Amino acid sequence: MSTGQILGLITGVLFGFFLQKGRVLRFEKQIGAMLLKDMTIFKFMLSAILVGMVGIQLLAGSEIISLSHKAMNVGAVLVGGALFGGGWAVMGFCPGTSIGALGEGRWHSVFAIAGMIAGAALYAELYPFFKSTVLAWKDFGKISTFELLNISPWLIIAVFWAGIIPMFVWFEKKGL
Repeated sequence: MSTGQILGLITGVLFGFFLQKGRVLRFEKQIGAMLLKDMTIFKFMLSAILVGMVGIQLLAGSEIISLSHKAMNVGAVLVGGALFGGGWAVMGFCPGTSIGALGEGRWHSVFAIAGMIAGAALYAELYPFFKSTVLAWKDFGKISTFELLNISPWLIIAVFWAGIIPMFVWFEKKGL
């Protein structure tokens, strides 16, 4: 097992632990998020994004990792986002929470996991069709927000933090 695989395993186990401790694996939290009545999941995700943005930039700046990203394809983002959101709304799980729920012994999450696997297999089977249709919609290439705006990643990170922290405060004041 490579160092990257070991670090990935440790990171995954820690992420699952925090998912469970944050109670974001609970069905009532998922429904509360969908109804915008419980912001626990959003706070969890935004916290992970805030910490991840800083961590990734520090690791990339130290040349411990190199950044590489997929092309920004409008069709893939729109269709994929709609499928992801629809699946989450119907099943009450996203990929991470479904595995975490299974780890907690919630066997009904197997249906969500099976659906995701079937969806991935169907996508792979229909890839030639998608390549000439949905994936042929506007493709911006491998760009990042930093490159698009031609500014420092740290400026975007600072702006994101400055916007999210007051949102957290507001959520807490509202009891969300």
